[in-house]
Amino acid sequence: MIRFYNSLSRQKEDFVPIDDKHVRMYACGPTVYNYAHIGNARMAVVFDQWARLLRHSYPKVTYVSNITDVEDKIMVAAEKAGVPIAEITEKYTKIYNDDMASLGVNLPDIQPKATDHIQEMITQIEALIARGHAYEAEGHVLFNVPSDPSYGVLSGRSRDEQVAGARVEVAPYKRDPADFVLWKPSTLDQPGWESPFGFGRPGWHIECSAMAEKHLGLPFDIHGGGADLKFPHHENEIAQSCCANDKANEPNSFSKYWLHNGFVTVEGEKMSKSLGNFLLVHDAIKKYDGEVIRLTLLSAHYRQPLDWSEQALHQNKTLLDKLYKKLEELQDVDVDVNVVAQEVPAEILNALYDDLNTPLVLAELHKLLKEKQGAALKNALLAAGNLLGVLQQSPSDWFGGDDDGVSEEDVTKIEMLIAERMEAKDNKDYARSDEIRDELLSMSIEIKDTRDGTTWQKI
Repeated sequence: MIRFYNSLSRQKEDFVPIDDKHVRMYACGPTVYNYAHIGNARMAVVFDQWARLLRHSYPKVTYVSNITDVEDKIMVAAEKAGVPIAEITEKYTKIYNDDMASLGVNLPDIQPKATDHIQEMITQIEALIARGHAYEAEGHVLFNVPSDPSYGVLSGRSRDEQVAGARVEVAPYKRDPADFVLWKPSTLDQPGWESPFGFGRPGWHIECSAMAEKHLGLPFDIHGGGADLKFPHHENEIAQSCCANDKANEPNSFSKYWLHNGFVTVEGEKMSKSLGNFLLVHDAIKKYDGEVIRLTLLSAHYRQPLDWSEQALHQNKTLLDKLYKKLEELQDVDVDVNVVAQEVPAEILNALYDDLNTPLVLAELHKLLKEKQGAALKNALLAAGNLLGVLQQSPSDWFGGDDDGVSEEDVTKIEMLIAERMEAKDNKDYARSDEIRDELLSMSIEIKDTRDGTTWQKI
C-alpha cells in the first residue's frame, strides 16, 4: 500500500483512494512568462514520479497540472518585449513542456490553461458572493477570510501569521486585512473579460480552484505542488472551493490528501538572481543529459530540501554510467517484455510506496548490480528504469552522446585507472595513487574522492 505524508493532517497516512478504479491528482503548474528554473523542474519531476507510481498501482489515473497564462508578471514580460501576451504564454508553454520532456516528464493527462476557464471562475465567484464569503468593492471581488472558520487548516498559521505571510495588498476597501482578490478590474490595454463584476481578470488563487473542479470533480484524491505554495495559494484554494460549494469547515470536500515538495538550494545557498546562482533547466540540459538531471532531482527525499551541486550531478551521472554499462554487457541477453513492464524489484517498489523514498531507491539500484546477474538483472534494471523515468536510451546512445565528450573506450580506461588507484590506496601505495591521478589529469580528467566513492569529470 502506498503511504505518504499528508500536509493536511500533518502525518503519514495510508493512501485510500476515493475510487480505487480511478485515482485523480492535481498539481499546480507554471506561470509561463520566462524559462523554468530548477525549482520548477523539481515539482514537475516529483509529481511525474507520483503519477508513474500511481499508474503502476491503479487501473486508471487522471493527472491534471495547469498552465497559468494570465497574471501580472506575464503582462510585464509582454510589455517589456513589446509583443501580445499570447505570444509570451505560447512561447514559454512550449519551452516548458519541451524542457520537462527532456527530463522524462510526461505531459499530464490534462494541462488546462487559465484563460480557457474564465467562465468557471466567474461561476465560482458568484457562488461565493451568494453564500456570503465574498464581496464586491471598488471594482474588485474579495474573499472574506473571517467568513471561513477553518481558514488556516493546511498551513496551521495563526491569525497574525496569516496576515503577515500572505503579503497581500493593504487596501481601504478590504473588510479584513487578510482578504484576498478573486477578481480585479482591467484597463482597456490589459487582458480582461466581461463579468457581472465589471471588465476585469481573475486573481491567481481562483484559477486552480476552478480548473481542478472542472476536470476532476470534487472531492478528488491528491493535490500538490511546491512547499512555497502551501500558504497562501493552497490555503486559499481550500477556502474558495469549500465555501463555494457550501462546505465551509470541510477541507476534505476539496482534496483528500495534500503533498508538497521541498525547496532547492544551490551549493548550500538559496537560489537567487542576485547571487548569480539562478539555474534554468533550459541551460542545464545543454550541459547534462536529462536523465542525470532527473535522477539528481530525485536523489533527495521529495519533502526535504535538495542541494543542487556539481558533485551531486556527477554522482548521479556515475550511477547511470554504471547501470548503462551493465545493460551494455547484457545486450545479447533476451528478456521478456511483459516481465520488464511489470516486475519492478520489490525493494525498489516498497521504497517508492513508502512516501516516495527515492534515496533508498538509489541505494537499492547499487545493490541490484551486486546481487543479480544475467536476465534477472536486465529485467530488474529495465523495469526499475521504466518506473523511474531513466535508462530510456540504448547503451550505445548513452555513451556515444556523452556530454563530457569522452569516448566509450576512454570511459573504460578511466574506470580501470580509478579502480587501480583505489587498490593502490588500500595497499598504502600512495606514490602509485598519485601517479594515476597525474595520468588522469594528463587525459583532462579530474577526480574527486567522496564518501560514496570516486567521481570524475572532464576538465
